Amino acid sequence: MTDSKEVIIIGGGAAGFFAAINMAESNPDLKVTILEKSGKVLQKVKVSGGGRCNVTHGCFDPKELIEFYPRGKKELLGPFHSFMTGDTIEWFERKGVPLKIEDDLRMFPESNSSQTILDCFTESAEQAGVKVMLNENVMKISKADEQFIIETKNAHFKADCLLIASGGNSKIWEIIKSLGHKIIEPVPSLFTFNIKDPILEDIPGISVPDAHISIESGLYESNGPLLITHWGLSGPGILKLSSLAAIHLARLKYQFSVTVNWLNVPYSDVLEHLKAQKNHSPKKNVLLKSCFEQISKRLWSKLVNSAKINSNQNWSDLSNKQLENLAEKLTKTEFTSHGKTTFKEEFVTAGGVDLKEINFKRYESRILHNLFFAGEVLNIDGLTGGFNFQNAWTGGYIAAKAIADQ
Repeated sequence: MTDSKEVIIIGGGAAGFFAAINMAESNPDLKVTILEKSGKVLQKVKVSGGGRCNVTHGCFDPKELIEFYPRGKKELLGPFHSFMTGDTIEWFERKGVPLKIEDDLRMFPESNSSQTILDCFTESAEQAGVKVMLNENVMKISKADEQFIIETKNAHFKADCLLIASGGNSKIWEIIKSLGHKIIEPVPSLFTFNIKDPILEDIPGISVPDAHISIESGLYESNGPLLITHWGLSGPGILKLSSLAAIHLARLKYQFSVTVNWLNVPYSDVLEHLKAQKNHSPKKNVLLKSCFEQISKRLWSKLVNSAKINSNQNWSDLSNKQLENLAEKLTKTEFTSHGKTTFKEEFVTAGGVDLKEINFKRYESRILHNLFFAGEVLNIDGLTGGFNFQNAWTGGYIAAKAIADQ
């Protein structure tokens, strides 16, 4: 690229900042400006991972990594061969931000604070000469004389290259439509299930480490930690399932059946365990203590009651039918969900710019030259666990390289 070329990036989030830093460092002649609609940048980064920032996931094989993306799997394979987990770790380490990997393979800064990532980005952007402009809400984008004209509420900007990294912004999607692109109708991708049921009443905060959850008679299913909340069911297992089934559940208007195997163990094995418990502890009260370490006493009490077992019954009192009922409740508890609650910290949408219209070797529009996209603005979304950030880093890096190398 020749001197004084102007690059505008719409969106002061993860993908936008990552792209801005990489392109400005690669080509100091570029004039890079980030336009952020709000008064603060990187707010989603700040709250992610409970304030720790789940930077990426410890999967180092592109073919394995793409399996964590319900939408965009095929398109990401090539980009992940160019920039993925190992490159992300190396990039942050060069910036003085070492990452650590946890038992579930999620990766966080060693500081355990998202502020470390925010400071890294804002300081790196400043050192690279990136201009960040706040409260610049984009109203219109047009193209004239090979330049993009970006109109905000406050000003007009001109750009030789435009990168849109605005995340799930409905207004920007409408503007992108006006440029000739197709937008896949967005729907929430990570959300919890609203369920009113006696089993879940009065025990918010109770969790199990590895449940098997399915919806609509096994049409979609997932495994993972499950958390009971004031409004129903949440936790990684639920969020994974909501992502996999996002479009289907939107069509159902979030009215659907849910089946939970609290132990992720087959019914027959659980029944045998209950029979063994009856033989081993005949005189002990059934409600006294859960016979599965994964099930807390409070949840155990709820499941026992729902299996029509009285509070004064000992194990020796239980009929075969009662044992079968309890095994059924432990492995096939059925609920009905009557809505969703957005998982605010990890808010992600399924939908966005149609992937057929993007050249993924450059993250460039196939419709308009020098128009680039990165992050959630595209119809790409991953499961919870660092995958959506990895998508942002990969797209931001490849788009930045394509722009800087022109």
